Amino acid sequence: MLNQAIDRKRCASCERWQGPRQAGELPYTVGIASETDTGLCIGGGWDGSERRARSACGHWRIWPELVKIAPGG
Repeated sequence: MLNQAIDRKRCASCERWQGPRQAGELPYTVGIASETDTGLCIGGGWDGSERRARSACGHWRIWPELVKIAPGG
């Protein structure tokens, strides 16, 4: 499992991304199996498109599962 920092604001930590993930083993991270994992974007800048876990866009919103570990959460 790879841990990706949520401050990078990548798809894996975005509420709009529907790919496989879990809260990371370390604080402020999201766990993904591979950087090439894909998931459907729902309602973001790439709405309806398959996006890789490491992709980014200007419509990022923190995945609610991570709010409890995020700064200010």
